[in-house]
Amino acid sequence: MLFANFNQDFSCISIGTKKGYSITNCDPFGRVYTMNDGARGIVEMLFCTSLIALVGAADHPHSSPRKLQIVNTKRQSMICELLFPSSILSVKMNRKTLVIVLETEIYIYDISNMRLLHVIETTPNPEATCALSPSVESSYLAYPSPVPSPALPTASGASGAAGGSSTPTPPPTGSAHQTGDVLLFSTRSLTVSNVIQAHKSPISCLSLNSTGTLLATSSEKGTIIRVWSVPGAEKLYQFRRGTRECKIYSMNFNVVGSLLGVSSSHGTVHVFKLGSSSSSGSSSSVKAITGGAASGGAGNASPRSQAESLESSTLEGGYEAFVEGKKRGGGVGASLTRKSLSLTKTLTHSMGSYLPNSITEMWEPQRDFASFSLPTGGGGVGGKSGGGSGNVRTVVGLSGTMPHIMVISSEGYFYLYSIDLEKGGECSLLKQYSLLDSVDVEPSSEPTGPVDRK
Repeated sequence: MLFANFNQDFSCISIGTKKGYSITNCDPFGRVYTMNDGARGIVEMLFCTSLIALVGAADHPHSSPRKLQIVNTKRQSMICELLFPSSILSVKMNRKTLVIVLETEIYIYDISNMRLLHVIETTPNPEATCALSPSVESSYLAYPSPVPSPALPTASGASGAAGGSSTPTPPPTGSAHQTGDVLLFSTRSLTVSNVIQAHKSPISCLSLNSTGTLLATSSEKGTIIRVWSVPGAEKLYQFRRGTRECKIYSMNFNVVGSLLGVSSSHGTVHVFKLGSSSSSGSSSSVKAITGGAASGGAGNASPRSQAESLESSTLEGGYEAFVEGKKRGGGVGASLTRKSLSLTKTLTHSMGSYLPNSITEMWEPQRDFASFSLPTGGGGVGGKSGGGSGNVRTVVGLSGTMPHIMVISSEGYFYLYSIDLEKGGECSLLKQYSLLDSVDVEPSSEPTGPVDRK
């Protein structure tokens, strides 16, 4: 198995293999589509529609990781095919926007007609760390900031063209490994909406909720998870995953934005509950997104030629424009001061003026609401649990219809856990399936055991 991921509402799983790709339904579990047409390194769905984005796999004959194909599985037709200057590392979609992530560039397309809207130049991002909100009304793209602070506009984080004289000065070498800031980019206005000073260490994982109003961030340390308002960039929650450093593999909100699931290289999954914090300004009853499928238009022009034909208006939404706007509004320092004063007033009111604002950062972050350790050994068939291998990557998803936590492993297994939405605690393993042959695997009879919080 070369690739596996949930669709935007966690109802299906798209799988890429050396032979081709397939689509599996989560509930009831079962494969619904298979196509053996060559190795697929990326397979992304657009909700439950027949529109699928395909990318070839590296080191496989007749398969190019630089080529993107948009296909309609119902009509079994090719909608669009694009060739990029370097390997495609990630593909993100909502009903209006298609985002293609390369190591140093992000391409933004209108998915209805495959017209190139914008090209963002980034510092090296080999892990393709980014997130696109599924919402069309609040469509934001989050990715690591190329510079540590908006107060230092030495480089532009966006460009309307992939080449030519308009190419911005690249940021200082290694800056991508020094900043824990996140850029919020509106795919509707094609402008930078905000810069979030999320962590001190470099960003490792990002996730936006279904309505595009919440952003979860983690750093390379993997011990603290923070949730921010979008686009206001106010810190709403701070959760502790553990005390030992680890790699965060995935983070996902449930559809209504009340739970956040996090999987890591320690073989554990932690579920955090939103809405119980007094500092939260978000509602736990966020409406789930609805709407029809977008139609894919044909087009085969290269991304470079399309970029050169962009209107000059798309060049006005870059990082430098954001910084200049901040300067006109009193500067970044003034903005941060205003936010700090506002937070201080709120805290002073709630705590009776006993504690200064700076002490809030010293408080212990909230612990998880629920958790479990994934089975180990042979993909979990009769295996024990706890502290899985760091080489087994996982993706966590939360069911939108049942109190279930779903996990995909790079070993080719699908795990289904039940969660007590009232009490939380240890989750129970209900089912295990093989994603490669769709065979039902009986859960291990051994107890799951406590989660390693280190």
